[in-house]
Amino acid sequence: MNTIFGPIHSRRFGVSLGVDLSSSGKQCNFDCLYCELTPMKAISHQQTVTPIHEIIHDLSEALLNHPAIDVITLTANGEPTMYPYIDELVEAINSIKGSVQSLILSNSASLSDEHVFTTLLKLDQVKLSLDAATPEIFKKIDRPAEGIEIGTIINACQRFSHAYQGKLFIEILFVRGVNDTLEEVVALNHALMDIQCERIDIGTIDRPPAYPVQGLEFQDLYTLSQQFDPSLPIHIVSRTHATATPSRYTSDEILTTLDKRPLTINDIDALFDDESKKEFHNLLNEGKITQIERSNIIFYLPFENSERKRSKRALKS
Repeated sequence: MNTIFGPIHSRRFGVSLGVDLSSSGKQCNFDCLYCELTPMKAISHQQTVTPIHEIIHDLSEALLNHPAIDVITLTANGEPTMYPYIDELVEAINSIKGSVQSLILSNSASLSDEHVFTTLLKLDQVKLSLDAATPEIFKKIDRPAEGIEIGTIINACQRFSHAYQGKLFIEILFVRGVNDTLEEVVALNHALMDIQCERIDIGTIDRPPAYPVQGLEFQDLYTLSQQFDPSLPIHIVSRTHATATPSRYTSDEILTTLDKRPLTINDIDALFDDESKKEFHNLLNEGKITQIERSNIIFYLPFENSERKRSKRALKS
């Protein structure tokens, strides 16, 4: 049963059972600098295809053995939307999954294909990557197959976000000295303003990368998060919280900070010193700070601005 892996507990998506649509090895239309898989030239089509009946057989057995699953996650040693029978597979999964949610982790490159676009509309949750918004940086960080253009990807992501009725997540992975400039963040911000999504996860390298590149510290990610429009539902995904240097915040500074960018309790533990944490809890107890949930993640923000700070997906619905 090499097409199924897990269950894996994900803080962002719950208990996940993974479905590998390229179990034979890496097959991807990107060759990203930060990929944890062996470097390999980007390709446009899968060369080794796992039969649908094999995947469904393995998945059915796994669901019987692991009934307490939140999501079935379509992924791959590469890009899952390159699987040539993706629509038939999604239909088959939907017929056996019951109340379990379906999720795909995609690099967005195939979304301009109307067949893929329509198929992804049938899933409960979709995570799309968007590491860059300018052609030069896109080609540098994601190293796409020939013919894939970032402008086309952004347009497809924007169209998809307005058509999709499930939970849409956007993920940006920052690499030091590549896509972490103010100019690139401005371009990303411009693209994201017309994407309606549940959450925008920004993170960095936390596994050994394919190429000699480096990730950012938590403090760098936090600084970058401040450059995005406050209306965007930004969430910092980082395993390096401990590298941040806690600072002293007054009550007004805490409220102002949370107004500009809602934070999780892990963010607060990393950024606030002990006195600031006490003041944060005082404000929380006084009702001046409240919390909102964005798909398994709790964020804290000023109570008076909680309506204004709802995710774009919430505003849409």
